[in-house]
Amino acid sequence: MRVLSVLGSTGSIGTQTLEVVRQNPSDFKAAALTCGSNIDLLYEQILEFNPSAVSVFDEKKAYELKKRLCAEHPELPVEVYYGQEGDVICATLPEADTVLGAIVGVAGLKPVYEAILAGKDIALANKETLVAGGDIVMPLVKEKGVELLPVDSEHCAIWQCLWGEKKENLDRILITASGGPFRGFTREQLADVTCEKALNHPTWKMGGKITIDSSTMMNKGLEVIEASHLFGVDVDRVDVVVHPQSVIHSMIRLRDGSVLGQMGKPSMILPIMVALYYPDRGPRLLEEFDPFDPKCCNLTFERCDTSVFGLLDLAYDAGRKKGLLPAVMNAANEAAVGAFLDGKIGFLDIEKTVRKVYEDYEPSNVLKFNLDDVLGASDEAFAKAKEMLKI
Repeated sequence: MRVLSVLGSTGSIGTQTLEVVRQNPSDFKAAALTCGSNIDLLYEQILEFNPSAVSVFDEKKAYELKKRLCAEHPELPVEVYYGQEGDVICATLPEADTVLGAIVGVAGLKPVYEAILAGKDIALANKETLVAGGDIVMPLVKEKGVELLPVDSEHCAIWQCLWGEKKENLDRILITASGGPFRGFTREQLADVTCEKALNHPTWKMGGKITIDSSTMMNKGLEVIEASHLFGVDVDRVDVVVHPQSVIHSMIRLRDGSVLGQMGKPSMILPIMVALYYPDRGPRLLEEFDPFDPKCCNLTFERCDTSVFGLLDLAYDAGRKKGLLPAVMNAANEAAVGAFLDGKIGFLDIEKTVRKVYEDYEPSNVLKFNLDDVLGASDEAFAKAKEMLKI
């Protein structure tokens, strides 16, 4: 049985992870849960899964939750923590052996880092952890001898395609992208898109931040950098392939020309199960894949138009230059996406903001850096983006 700490249990990945736990109670136990502020859902999860520890990032909400639990269910032996310290406590809980990292943004980096230090296996859904901190996280994974299990659907697909293959046989990684809701748009058309339209993804149901990232194609840029760290290749050996049907979740090309791909329905349940059951396979929870489904009969592939979606090229640049630049780019993007979701800026202002903060950043000459350096650069870039946007 895997004993889990689910970081971000009220979000899209977190709730689907708990669905896997719900369907397979003899295989998994949720020992710790965390959320940002959604204490109503967290309360329900506590009653159902009986964790020994929970954390709420919002301190005031954490006290509200604790008060409610004490009044209504004083018999429950659950400890309530708050803030990033609470997230770390849950991530390093002694009884948990696996941490599901699904906290949105760079806020998920420190709890995952501390969990690795504590010898926990990591099922990683938070791509920003590796985008910002891959240069310190991956060596630590190797040093501690823990498993880093990709939950992101594209990286899970690549990972499965690589099972049994020698590293030297890998030629290229082909990450697929749906193209988002604005595939085929011009820059002029993007100037008029609304938040409501940007959140209307054609194939995937995801949280707000990742959905907006998908609409700008920044999500794919982050995935390129993540793949570079996970699979030990330069970003220029990772290609983005727009595949609107979202049937093939990613592919690899081997040195003899063979191409392997992983196919399936656009659901996160399967990648979660692949990671949590590894190296075995779990039971099937989704409907059977139907190759005769109309979506499967006409599979198409396109290049991404980076003259329209410029953040993808910017991510490649950050992946080449490395250092703290990916963290800076990621933090500026978090600030800009947050402002867009709040209705404070237009869609194209996201790219404008990220590019300006990125280009103004003066990189350090220090080749080696630590967690505090990454978090410091992220905080600085986030603050500069907010200052630029006057928010």
